[in-house]
Amino acid sequence: MAKKQNSTKELLGVRHFTRNGLQTDHGELVFFRVQPSNLSVLSEESVTVKIRRLMQLLSVQPDLEIICTDARENFEQVKLSLGRKTEREQNPKIQQLLRKDRKFLDDIQLKMSTAREFLFCYRVGNGSEEQSFATLNRLEKQINDQGFDCKRADKKDIKRFLSRYFGYLTEEPPEDVDGENAIRRWFIPET
Repeated sequence: MAKKQNSTKELLGVRHFTRNGLQTDHGELVFFRVQPSNLSVLSEESVTVKIRRLMQLLSVQPDLEIICTDARENFEQVKLSLGRKTEREQNPKIQQLLRKDRKFLDDIQLKMSTAREFLFCYRVGNGSEEQSFATLNRLEKQINDQGFDCKRADKKDIKRFLSRYFGYLTEEPPEDVDGENAIRRWFIPET
Protein backbone atom coordinates (compact mmCIF):
# COMPACT_ATOMS: atom_id res chain seq x y z
CA MET A 1 0.00 0.00 0.00
CA ALA A 2 1.35 3.46 -0.91
CA LYS A 3 2.21 5.79 1.93
CA LYS A 4 0.08 8.96 1.90
CA GLN A 5 2.14 12.16 1.67
CA ASN A 6 0.94 15.02 3.87
CA SER A 7 0.63 18.46 2.35
CA THR A 8 2.38 21.43 3.94
CA LYS A 9 -0.99 22.72 5.10
CA GLU A 10 -1.71 19.42 6.86
CA LEU A 11 1.70 19.34 8.52
CA LEU A 12 1.23 22.88 9.84
CA GLY A 13 -2.35 22.31 10.93
CA VAL A 14 -3.62 25.12 8.68
CA ARG A 15 -7.02 24.70 7.11
CA HIS A 16 -7.62 27.92 5.17
CA PHE A 17 -7.56 31.69 5.28
CA THR A 18 -10.60 33.34 6.82
CA ARG A 19 -12.03 36.81 6.51
CA ASN A 20 -10.05 37.84 9.61
CA GLY A 21 -7.02 35.57 9.69
CA LEU A 22 -6.03 31.95 9.53
CA GLN A 23 -8.14 28.91 10.44
CA THR A 24 -6.08 26.16 12.08
CA ASP A 25 -6.87 22.77 13.60
CA HIS A 26 -7.00 24.55 16.98
CA GLY A 27 -9.15 27.56 16.05
CA GLU A 28 -8.87 30.83 14.19
CA LEU A 29 -5.81 33.05 14.59
CA VAL A 30 -6.00 36.77 13.90
CA PHE A 31 -2.81 38.81 13.57
CA PHE A 32 -2.34 42.52 14.25
CA ARG A 33 0.74 44.17 12.73
CA VAL A 34 2.32 46.64 15.13
CA GLN A 35 4.61 49.39 13.90
CA PRO A 36 7.71 49.25 16.15
CA SER A 37 8.95 52.33 17.97
CA ASN A 38 12.58 53.33 17.65
CA LEU A 39 13.44 53.08 21.34
CA SER A 40 17.01 54.30 20.79
CA VAL A 41 15.76 57.85 20.09
CA LEU A 42 13.21 57.96 22.93
CA SER A 43 13.95 59.31 26.37
CA GLU A 44 14.10 56.91 29.31
CA GLU A 45 10.73 58.25 30.50
CA SER A 46 9.13 57.59 27.11
CA VAL A 47 10.47 54.02 27.07
CA THR A 48 9.06 53.50 30.57
CA VAL A 49 5.65 54.77 29.38
CA LYS A 50 5.76 52.36 26.38
CA ILE A 51 6.54 49.44 28.68
CA ARG A 52 3.77 50.42 31.10
CA ARG A 53 1.25 50.66 28.24
CA LEU A 54 2.26 47.23 26.96
CA MET A 55 1.84 45.80 30.47
CA GLN A 56 -1.62 47.41 30.72
CA LEU A 57 -2.62 46.01 27.34
CA LEU A 58 -1.50 42.50 28.28
CA SER A 59 -3.27 42.67 31.63
CA VAL A 60 -6.53 43.71 29.92
CA GLN A 61 -6.06 41.17 27.09
CA PRO A 62 -4.17 38.18 28.59
CA ASP A 63 -5.03 36.05 25.52
CA LEU A 64 -2.95 38.30 23.29
CA GLU A 65 0.32 36.72 22.15
CA ILE A 66 3.35 38.70 20.98
CA ILE A 67 5.40 37.64 17.96
CA CYS A 68 8.66 39.31 16.98
CA THR A 69 10.45 38.34 13.78
CA ASP A 70 13.19 39.67 11.59
CA ALA A 71 11.60 41.71 8.87
CA ARG A 72 14.61 41.09 6.66
CA GLU A 73 16.61 38.12 5.51
CA ASN A 74 18.98 36.24 7.78
CA PHE A 75 22.53 36.10 6.48
CA GLU A 76 23.89 33.46 8.89
CA GLN A 77 23.81 30.53 6.44
CA VAL A 78 25.53 32.56 3.73
CA LYS A 79 28.20 33.77 6.16
CA LEU A 80 28.86 30.20 7.36
CA SER A 81 29.17 29.03 3.76
CA LEU A 82 31.63 31.83 2.96
CA GLY A 83 33.68 30.86 6.02
CA ARG A 84 33.90 27.23 4.89
CA LYS A 85 34.85 28.29 1.35
CA THR A 86 37.56 30.58 2.73
CA GLU A 87 39.06 27.72 4.76
CA ARG A 88 39.13 25.38 1.73
CA GLU A 89 40.37 27.96 -0.78
CA GLN A 90 44.06 27.71 -1.72
CA ASN A 91 44.35 30.98 -3.63
CA PRO A 92 45.14 33.87 -1.19
CA LYS A 93 43.50 36.49 -3.46
CA ILE A 94 40.22 34.53 -3.54
CA GLN A 95 40.43 34.03 0.24
CA GLN A 96 40.72 37.81 0.58
CA LEU A 97 37.67 38.35 -1.65
CA LEU A 98 35.65 35.83 0.36
CA ARG A 99 36.63 37.60 3.60
CA LYS A 100 35.53 40.92 2.09
CA ASP A 101 32.20 39.38 1.10
CA ARG A 102 31.71 38.12 4.64
CA LYS A 103 32.58 41.52 6.13
CA PHE A 104 30.13 43.15 3.71
CA LEU A 105 27.37 40.79 4.92
CA ASP A 106 28.29 41.55 8.54
CA ASP A 107 27.96 45.28 7.84
CA ILE A 108 24.60 44.86 6.08
CA GLN A 109 23.29 42.60 8.83
CA LEU A 110 24.29 45.10 11.50
CA LYS A 111 22.43 47.88 9.66
CA MET A 112 19.37 45.67 9.25
CA SER A 113 19.36 44.27 12.79
CA THR A 114 16.79 46.85 13.81
CA ALA A 115 14.43 45.70 11.06
CA ARG A 116 11.94 43.81 13.18
CA GLU A 117 8.30 43.06 12.67
CA PHE A 118 5.96 42.81 15.64
CA LEU A 119 2.62 41.09 15.63
CA PHE A 120 -0.03 40.49 18.22
CA CYS A 121 -1.86 37.20 17.75
CA TYR A 122 -5.36 36.62 19.07
CA ARG A 123 -7.11 33.26 19.14
CA VAL A 124 -10.77 33.77 18.30
CA GLY A 125 -13.15 31.89 20.54
CA ASN A 126 -16.37 30.19 19.55
CA GLY A 127 -19.16 32.53 18.59
CA SER A 128 -20.88 34.04 15.65
CA GLU A 129 -18.93 35.83 12.94
CA GLU A 130 -20.58 39.13 13.93
CA GLN A 131 -19.47 38.70 17.57
CA SER A 132 -15.94 37.84 16.45
CA PHE A 133 -15.81 40.85 14.14
CA ALA A 134 -16.98 43.17 16.95
CA THR A 135 -14.44 41.65 19.37
CA LEU A 136 -11.61 42.09 16.87
CA ASN A 137 -12.58 45.70 16.19
CA ARG A 138 -12.67 46.41 19.93
CA LEU A 139 -9.30 44.69 20.41
CA GLU A 140 -7.71 46.68 17.57
CA LYS A 141 -9.04 49.88 19.15
CA GLN A 142 -7.63 48.89 22.57
CA ILE A 143 -4.19 48.26 21.07
CA ASN A 144 -4.22 51.63 19.29
CA ASP A 145 -5.54 53.39 22.43
CA GLN A 146 -2.47 52.15 24.32
CA GLY A 147 -0.24 54.07 21.90
CA PHE A 148 0.65 51.29 19.49
CA ASP A 149 0.24 51.90 15.77
CA CYS A 150 -1.47 48.69 14.65
CA LYS A 151 -3.65 47.31 11.89
CA ARG A 152 -5.14 43.92 11.28
CA ALA A 153 -2.96 41.73 9.04
CA ASP A 154 -4.52 40.71 5.75
CA LYS A 155 -3.95 37.49 3.79
CA LYS A 156 -0.89 38.91 2.01
CA ASP A 157 0.68 39.97 5.34
CA ILE A 158 0.06 36.55 6.90
CA LYS A 159 1.52 34.72 3.90
CA ARG A 160 4.61 36.96 3.97
CA PHE A 161 5.06 36.41 7.71
CA LEU A 162 4.65 32.62 7.44
CA SER A 163 6.97 32.38 4.44
CA ARG A 164 9.70 34.29 6.30
CA TYR A 165 9.16 32.15 9.41
CA PHE A 166 9.73 29.02 7.34
CA GLY A 167 12.81 30.36 5.57
CA TYR A 168 11.40 31.60 2.26
CA LEU A 169 13.50 34.75 2.15
CA THR A 170 11.63 37.22 0.00
CA GLU A 171 9.35 40.16 0.60
CA GLU A 172 6.82 38.82 -1.91
CA PRO A 173 4.38 36.31 -0.39
CA PRO A 174 4.26 32.88 -2.01
CA GLU A 175 1.57 31.99 -4.49
CA ASP A 176 -1.61 30.28 -3.31
CA VAL A 177 -0.99 27.45 -5.76
CA ASP A 178 2.45 26.29 -6.89
CA GLY A 179 3.12 27.72 -10.33
CA GLU A 180 0.09 30.03 -10.22
CA ASN A 181 1.83 32.99 -11.92
CA ALA A 182 3.38 30.79 -14.59
CA ILE A 183 -0.02 29.33 -15.45
CA ARG A 184 -1.55 32.82 -15.72
CA ARG A 185 1.32 34.01 -17.91
CA TRP A 186 1.36 31.05 -20.30
CA PHE A 187 -2.24 29.89 -20.38
CA ILE A 188 -3.99 30.89 -23.57
CA PRO A 189 -7.76 30.59 -23.28
CA GLU A 190 -9.63 28.89 -26.09
CA THR A 191 -11.64 31.30 -28.20
